[in-house]
Amino acid sequence: METLRSFLFEVCGVNAGWKMEDVMDEEIKVINNMVGSDDHVICALSGGVDSTVAATLVHRAIGDRLHCIFVDNGLLRYKERERVMETFERDLHLPVTCVDATEQFLSKLKGVVDPELKRKIIGKEFICVFDAFAKELENNLGKKPAFLVQGTLYPDVIESCPPPGTGRTHSHTIKSHHNVGGLPKDMKLKLIEPLKLLFKDEVRQLGRILTVPYSFLKRHPFPGPGLAVRVLGDVTEDNALDTLRQVDEIFIQSIKDAGIYDSIWQAFAVFLPVKSVGVQGDQRTHSHVIALRAVTSQDGMTADW
Repeated sequence: METLRSFLFEVCGVNAGWKMEDVMDEEIKVINNMVGSDDHVICALSGGVDSTVAATLVHRAIGDRLHCIFVDNGLLRYKERERVMETFERDLHLPVTCVDATEQFLSKLKGVVDPELKRKIIGKEFICVFDAFAKELENNLGKKPAFLVQGTLYPDVIESCPPPGTGRTHSHTIKSHHNVGGLPKDMKLKLIEPLKLLFKDEVRQLGRILTVPYSFLKRHPFPGPGLAVRVLGDVTEDNALDTLRQVDEIFIQSIKDAGIYDSIWQAFAVFLPVKSVGVQGDQRTHSHVIALRAVTSQDGMTADW
């Protein structure tokens, strides 16, 4: 670290003047320049750190012309919908509409096992829900929202490379994030992504400046496609989603009870496409296997067990 410091500040003469407060002010200016004085904006809220910080930032820029939507896609964790909506109302005071689209998503995912295809299907369905929400707002406001706010981070962009339509071939697509590579080409809403050049630790720092409650900022990352990518197979078979929700709830609560939740970057359960023999009580069983994972990280680009 000392070698890097000497190289940057003494050899290169770099000025250490970068501050997160400057990023916040700059992004607010960008938002105000992009959004007209009478334009309305939709924000896709998931209940995670990224979308919450993005919504808070945009709300600071344009106020009540921001309309947040929380979509229950049937792929959420145990009681996630109830818990998130309660926190939005109690702590953030953001205008949030909850939409239950469980059947819409699960019907499209039936029989799908490829995780990349799941992400693209989910991305498309989210946009369909947002378009319907925009039309409903148009009926109420007399003006259709033109923008969609997403909590896209820089790692999302990197992992979804090469960007569609760029013709680049030097980078591999690690996974198409539903909010990047999973977006349909004909979407009607223009994107506002104020966090797309930031890493997760920087987003948490920005959230602290915006006074987002610590209970939100410390939450482990949860994938936009939800449990669809934590069920390795068809999400509609073998009661996989309900089983996974129960295991995940026990796992996370155990970590919290042990006092190590905040020292772990991300902990989660994965429903595997295999069965194993075991013993329950005095009987032999043959049932599904769920893997438990816990990793540490700083910026979400690399991780360790």
